[in-house]
Amino acid sequence: MYRESFYQFLMTQRNPNGADEVEQFANNAFLDSAFPKQSQDFTEISQYLEENADYLPSMTIFDAAWQQYLAKVG
Repeated sequence: MYRESFYQFLMTQRNPNGADEVEQFANNAFLDSAFPKQSQDFTEISQYLEENADYLPSMTIFDAAWQQYLAKVG
């Protein structure tokens, strides 16, 4: 069964004019060429963000986006 990656989900949240934190996260992740685009793994993505994503002011934004992702992919 195909399940979209977290990055694919996140790209559906992009809104260049949006003030929402998840939208801003998506906008910035789009510009991050090293983002683990194929991953569906919470630990892998959160570790990457903690070590590399200066554009993410708080990991709680990632946690919120991850919950939205899980709700969508089941």
